[in-house]
Amino acid sequence: MSADHDDADGRSTRAVALSARGLTKDFRGFRAVKEVDLDVVEGEVHALVGPNGAGKTTLFNLLTGFLKPTAGTITVHGRDITGKEPEQIAHEGVARSFQITSLFDNLTPLEHVELALQGMAGGGMQFWRSDRTMARFRDRADELVEQVGLAPLADRPAGELAYGQKRALEMALVLALDPSVLLLDEPTAGMGREDVERTIELVRRIASGRSVVFVDHNMHVVGSLADHVTVLMAGEVLARGTYDEVRTDDRVVTAYLGEDSHA
Repeated sequence: MSADHDDADGRSTRAVALSARGLTKDFRGFRAVKEVDLDVVEGEVHALVGPNGAGKTTLFNLLTGFLKPTAGTITVHGRDITGKEPEQIAHEGVARSFQITSLFDNLTPLEHVELALQGMAGGGMQFWRSDRTMARFRDRADELVEQVGLAPLADRPAGELAYGQKRALEMALVLALDPSVLLLDEPTAGMGREDVERTIELVRRIASGRSVVFVDHNMHVVGSLADHVTVLMAGEVLARGTYDEVRTDDRVVTAYLGEDSHA
């Protein structure tokens, strides 16, 4: 069970959902992540930002088990998940999306979500499943498809969906895991303005009752969503705070945001 305590960012009013201490990753002599401390409190939307090569993706991969740390520890709700496989971490309530969406063009959004729910129920990805087998997942699949705004397109092949709609479908697949901690890798990458705004609203909806960590280069998205921001530079934590605090931090302005961030 997690407990309230002073975290790496000086907050102490809520329990910590996801925590890293001294997290370090070396690649053949290159240190990509350097003794990073991170605390994401329960119910918080937390942004990771920084220039290219800052270590954001490496940190994401460490937190979700796709890379093993050279040093340091990771806990979820107080439980140590350091070095565990991605599937084991998912069973601890942590789910992630990827920057590149991978879908089956001939399956509908509803069928995608039904398969994801079947997998979570222990049935595996059985494409030969009977209608009777899948019927028990239909109501929940309908709910998830509606939650991400795809109800009018529930029976359309995924290959016919627009890019922003495919990203929304990926969100539904992640939500099928029923995570308490959700990690989103550049959820608005490649989107036009309208899709960006829709995705901001979607993340707000799905964040209810969850802790969310996301990476995004769009500072409008960060400012719209993040309760707290951690800025990385060369694998280290450069600054922490609210969006308004970090955007006016001279170190951040110099390293990443640019002089127009004060506008």
